Amino acid sequence: MEVHDYLRILQARWKIVAVTTVVAVLAALGASLLTTPQYEAKTRLFVSTSSGASVQEIYQGNLFSQQRVTSYTELLEGTTLAQRTLEKLGLGEMSAVDLAGKVTASSTPDTVLIDTAVTDESPERARDLANALSDEFVVMARELETPEDGGPPTARVVVEQYAATPSAPVTPKTTRNVALGLAVGVLLGIALAVLRDRLDNTIKDRNAVEELAGTGVVGVIPLEKARQEEPAIVFADANSGDAEAYREMRTNLQFLEVDNPPRAIVITSSLPGEGKTTTAVNLALVLAEAGHSVVLVEADLRRPRVTKYLGTLGDAGLSNVLAHTASLEDVLQPTRFDGMWVLAAGGLPPNPSELLGSAHAREVVEDLRSRFDYVIIDAPPLLPVTDAAILTNIADGALLIARYGKTTREQFARAVGNLRAVNAPVLGTILALTPTKGRGTAYEYRYYYSSDKDGAAPAAAQTSTPATQRVGAPAPTAPAAQPAAQAQTTASAPVEGPARPQNGQHHVEPPATQAYPAPSNDSYHYRAAEQFPPAPQPASERYGSEPYQAPQAYSAAEPLSRPVVHAPRRPVNDSGSESGEER
Repeated sequence: MEVHDYLRILQARWKIVAVTTVVAVLAALGASLLTTPQYEAKTRLFVSTSSGASVQEIYQGNLFSQQRVTSYTELLEGTTLAQRTLEKLGLGEMSAVDLAGKVTASSTPDTVLIDTAVTDESPERARDLANALSDEFVVMARELETPEDGGPPTARVVVEQYAATPSAPVTPKTTRNVALGLAVGVLLGIALAVLRDRLDNTIKDRNAVEELAGTGVVGVIPLEKARQEEPAIVFADANSGDAEAYREMRTNLQFLEVDNPPRAIVITSSLPGEGKTTTAVNLALVLAEAGHSVVLVEADLRRPRVTKYLGTLGDAGLSNVLAHTASLEDVLQPTRFDGMWVLAAGGLPPNPSELLGSAHAREVVEDLRSRFDYVIIDAPPLLPVTDAAILTNIADGALLIARYGKTTREQFARAVGNLRAVNAPVLGTILALTPTKGRGTAYEYRYYYSSDKDGAAPAAAQTSTPATQRVGAPAPTAPAAQPAAQAQTTASAPVEGPARPQNGQHHVEPPATQAYPAPSNDSYHYRAAEQFPPAPQPASERYGSEPYQAPQAYSAAEPLSRPVVHAPRRPVNDSGSESGEER
């Protein structure tokens, strides 16, 4: 690992380092506060011998004194001297072993000085013990060095410095302990962060996704807190980081196969909670923003969420069509967004896999493909059930989602393997809910659009119908039933896109698409097809009778060839470029 790898780990896992450091500092501080203060009193002893007349005798006497210092140091820390000291002071509550453990004797090499220290909880008692210990050692040394015949002692010990009452405790040293806790906490936190990163097998970069799936990444969706409250993005006024990421993904989908881009796309993931439904909803919305007719199929017949996110009815839908109890015209619902329709899940069946794997399910997908430019299918996750693999076989392919920091490499590899096992094409992958901190993409989008927001406000005020009113306004009521002849004419007429302004005219937003009527308190009843806005006409009438060919999956290993630009599928007015519409 290089230096930038460690910096990346610290940036991503700084919380581990911070928590570990705080815990270590608090532990050091707590240990210091809970430790009983200890006071230390010191004395100094001087050891000497009787000197001779000659220089050689003086030198030998000095060597003898230094040798005696080493022996005296051991005697000062013994229990014999401690017992004599306690008897002198009359301290019966303390044992000789306890006192000996509080005594420390040391000497500087090549000197005849001995430093003695005694620690105790009381500063006065520490002083008295040190002084009494030194006096008793002087007497003890005289007794040991005096010959039996009564001659003078060979060595003499005197107290050079008596102990004073200590004013401050020697332990605990709170400042030193906190500093050591801080240093240990930082080092331990860094070690834990690196270890956690090495043991983390979740997906966190697009290279891992491409390696496991064998296909390219068509989109990287950043995490936006606003999606938790409102999953659907109103792209007419959206300039957030995730809105721009979906627009980029829309562009990438068009280049998966330039001549034959995929039109029936399954959105799935490895496990629940990885953002597949939110991605499916916003992918359908961003395709509708570009002027395409899109139908979003709620094919998760176990835990449907699309109708909840878009506020549409869910009493009848795909399950009813597959059970032959309703037709597509009965259950297709327009939304408040132009060009976007919803096929709800309907009632939850006891056998979802059997319904989705039936021949009628393939016919439904083909029928939707003939009516709409794009069919976006929100499928269940791959690992718990096989529904998504079945749906991918009858569609053009699947976009497999991996959630940043949650989907593990093993789970993603198993999901890809489930699709490969049934020869289901993987069109590409999506890395969802990536963090925006430390990345400049989201900030740049916001900064760019916010800087132009003030200048664009006066121009938006001049339009007759603002986009916010068109998209966010309440859905109008359903129109009254038309005569049979008029209804037949309307049903066969193609759905026109937004009106193109003529030369010299200002751009005027089209009215909102009429929405499905609000549900009543009664049970759901199927409405006649003429009560709803007509569904788009079959693609064979709009684009010719050329048979549709499924696109090939995009491969990250092989570079894309230079795209060949073909004629647009919709007639485009030359004045469209002046109106500022996205094309």
